[in-house]
Amino acid sequence: MFRAISSTLVFYLAGILAAQADGDAALGKKVFYRCMTCHEAATDRDKIGPHLLGVVGRTAGTAENFHYSQAMKDAGAAGLVWDEANLKAYLSAPKLKVPGNRMAFAGLTSDDDIANVIAYLKADPKP
Repeated sequence: MFRAISSTLVFYLAGILAAQADGDAALGKKVFYRCMTCHEAATDRDKIGPHLLGVVGRTAGTAENFHYSQAMKDAGAAGLVWDEANLKAYLSAPKLKVPGNRMAFAGLTSDDDIANVIAYLKADPKP
């Protein structure tokens, strides 16, 4: 009986950890409020920064009508695509991931916040 309970507990905890690794879009929306001064995620409206609607899978520096820094254009031309790994690196240290970009934000320090924002951006963000 102990084995059955411990096995169930292991699978339960593994499921929780997997869910946390994927992030929580609802929590990500709350974290994204920090980004909303400069970015829009629910529409294709640019602000100080480019819109982030559909950013996951998009090549860096390619949102139409936004005037990117040369560094971001060069990163896109070199093949930088905003997949989860690149978003994680960028959100934690924008100036290290794309040196010379214009984003003033220093980055998110919490891995959970980063995972949650990525989950929010992967979802269909709603206002």
